[in-house]
Amino acid sequence: MKKAKSFEISKMMVVEAWKRVKANQGAAGVDKESIADFERHLKDNLYKIWNRMSSGSYVPPPVRTVAIPKKTGGERMLGIPTVADRVAQMVVNLHFEPMVEPHFHEDSYGYRPNKSAIQAVGVARKRCWRYNWVLEFDIKGLFDNIDHELLMRAVRKHTDSKWILLYIARWLKAPFQKGDGTLIERRKGTPQGGVVSPVLSNLFLHYVFDAWMKRNYPELPFCRYADDGIVHCRTKSEVLALKEVLKARFEECKLELHPEKTRIVYCKDKNRKEEHPTTSFDFLGFTFRPRLTKTREGNFFVNFSPAMSNKAGKEIRQKSRRLELQMRSDKSLEDLSRILSPIIRGWINYYGSFYKSALYPTLRHLNTILVRWVMRKLKRLKGHLTKAVYWLGGVAKRQPDLFPHWKIGVRPTAG
Repeated sequence: MKKAKSFEISKMMVVEAWKRVKANQGAAGVDKESIADFERHLKDNLYKIWNRMSSGSYVPPPVRTVAIPKKTGGERMLGIPTVADRVAQMVVNLHFEPMVEPHFHEDSYGYRPNKSAIQAVGVARKRCWRYNWVLEFDIKGLFDNIDHELLMRAVRKHTDSKWILLYIARWLKAPFQKGDGTLIERRKGTPQGGVVSPVLSNLFLHYVFDAWMKRNYPELPFCRYADDGIVHCRTKSEVLALKEVLKARFEECKLELHPEKTRIVYCKDKNRKEEHPTTSFDFLGFTFRPRLTKTREGNFFVNFSPAMSNKAGKEIRQKSRRLELQMRSDKSLEDLSRILSPIIRGWINYYGSFYKSALYPTLRHLNTILVRWVMRKLKRLKGHLTKAVYWLGGVAKRQPDLFPHWKIGVRPTAG
C-alpha cells in the first residue's frame, strides 16, 4: 500500500512553476545547472521536486551570491538559487501570492500583477500638482535586513498551510555560498533574486509602512515601489514631522531609512513661492522638478513634472556601448535592427511616457554608434564621418520603420 504524502501539492502546479521559471530564464546556481541542463532531464527533475515537497523532505540548497555594482557606488549582493530551487519557490509563490495580493495597498506598485513602475510615476505626477511637499524615502538594504521573526508573523497572518510555512522558513535560513565555496549563515533578510522574495518583501513592508500609513496618516497619499517611496504632504511642518515619525517606525521594525536618500522636497511651480534648497527628486528613473511647459494655446508656464533622469540616460548610453555594435561589421543593418529594436522600443515606451523630448539626446547617441558601424562596415566611408551620417540619414528616410527611434523622428543628421 502506497504511503500517503504529507502535503497535497499538485503535479500540474509543479509543471506550471517550471514554465514560469523557464520563461524568466536566469543564471545557474551553486550546482552550475542551467535552464537547458535542467530541461534535458525535465520529467525526472520535476518529479523529484514534487516528491520531496509533498513529503516534507525538500531542503533548499545554498544560494549563489554575485556582487552587482550599485548605481550610487558600492555593491549589492544578488542571490541566485538553483533552477530546481527556483521551481520549488515558484510552487509556493503560485499558492501564496493569491492569498496576500488582495490585501496589499493600491499604491504599492513593485513586483505585483497588473501594477507597474510607470503607473507609480503617473500617479506621483498628478499628486505633486495637488500637494506642495514630498518626503522621498529609501530603505537601506531592505532585502538584507528583513527580520525573520516579524516576517513569519506576517506570513502566518495569511496562511496556516503547514507546507507553505515550512518552506518559506527554510528559504529564509538557506545559507549564501560565495565564489570560493564559503558558506555564510543567514539570520535576517531574504535573498534579492529569489522567486519568493518579492512577495515576502512586499508583505513585510505592507505591515511596516503601507497599512501603518493608512491607519495613522490616511490623509497623506504615497507611492511605494519595493524599497523606494514618496509621501505627499501639504505643509513643511507636516513633512518635517512625518520624516521623524517614519524614521522611528522603521527602526521599530528593525529597518533603517537611508540617511542620504531620504529627503524633503518642495514641488515648486509658478504658483508656489516658498524657498527650499531641494526642489527635485528622482523616482523610478525619472527626475521630478520644475519644468517649462507649453500649453495647447502656445503659452508657457512652469510645471512640476517628471522626465527621464540624467542617471537613466547615462545607464542607457553605457548599455549601448557595452553592446559594441560598431564592431559588428559582420552584421547587416537589418541584423542590428533585430538586436536593437526590442530594447529601444522598451526605452521609448517607458521613458517616453512623460516629457518625451528628454529622451532624444540619448536616442541620438544610438545614431552616433550606428554611424560608427557604417564607417567600419562600408570601406568607402571609412574615416568620412559626414558622408556616413548622410548615408545613414538616407536609409532612415527611406526605411523609417527600421529602428523605433527613427520612426518617432530621431534620425541621423549632420551637424
